[in-house]
Amino acid sequence: MLPQAYTGPMSADDAPTFSAYDTSHQAAIVILVVGIALLIWAGRRFRRADPDDRLGKVLAVVTLGLTVPLQILYFTPGYWDLQKTLPIQLCDLASFVAVYALWTHRPWAAGLVYYWGLTLTTQAIITPDLASAFPDPVFLLYWGMHLIIVWAAVYLVWGRGITPTWRTYGVAVAATAAWAVTIYAFNVAIGTNYGYLNAKPQAASILDLLGDWPGYVLAEIAILVAVWALATWPWTVRRRTSASPPSAEDAVVHGERAE
Repeated sequence: MLPQAYTGPMSADDAPTFSAYDTSHQAAIVILVVGIALLIWAGRRFRRADPDDRLGKVLAVVTLGLTVPLQILYFTPGYWDLQKTLPIQLCDLASFVAVYALWTHRPWAAGLVYYWGLTLTTQAIITPDLASAFPDPVFLLYWGMHLIIVWAAVYLVWGRGITPTWRTYGVAVAATAAWAVTIYAFNVAIGTNYGYLNAKPQAASILDLLGDWPGYVLAEIAILVAVWALATWPWTVRRRTSASPPSAEDAVVHGERAE
C-alpha cells in the first residue's frame, strides 16, 4: 500500500532528473512546513469569524485545480503508462476526498484525509518515486497535489477542529480494506501492481523488512490499523476530558463553588 507515482517520460534522456533531497526536494519540504503553520493559524483564527469556511473552499478549488491537470497529463501519449498512471492510488483518492472534505466539513471525509494524508501521502513526500525534475509539469503537479493533501488534513483537524473519532477510524479502515481488495483484484485481472499489493517493488524498499507476499501485505495492514488507532486515541481522550464536568477540587482552584 505504499504510494506510487509516475516517474515521467522515459524517452527524454537529456532532461534533468529528480534526485531525492536535492535543492528542489528540500524546498518542497520547507514549503510544506511553512504551509502547515500558516493554515493551522488561519483555521483557528477564523474558525468562529468564518463559519462557512471560505478559505477551506478556496483550498478545495486549488486542490481540484492541481489534481485534475495531473491526471489529464498522465493520460497523454508522452506520459501514459498502464502500470503507473491510472488514478487509483490512495494518494489520488485522497486528493479528491480532500476536495469534498474542505468544501463540506463532513467528518468521515476529514477523517479519511487525516489518516491517508498523514501516514501515506507523507511517504510520497519523504521518499518520492519521481524522476521528473523542476520545472517539469509532472514535478510541479506532483508536489502541489501531495503537499495540499497534507495541508488539508492539518487544516481540517488542527485548524478547523474536525477531529477524528472511533467512528471515522472505522470508516477509514473499512474504506482502505475495500480499496485493497478491489485493487488487488484489478491487478490480477490487468497484470498491474498498484499499491504493491501483488508483489514488492523491484527496487529496495521498507517492504523488504516485512517478509514475502502475502506476509508483507498483512503486516502493512496490521501496522496501519495500529498506527491509525494510536492517531485516534489522543483526540478521543481530549474530547472526553473536555466534556467532563469540573471536579470539586477544580472548582475550588478556579474560585467556583461546587454544588
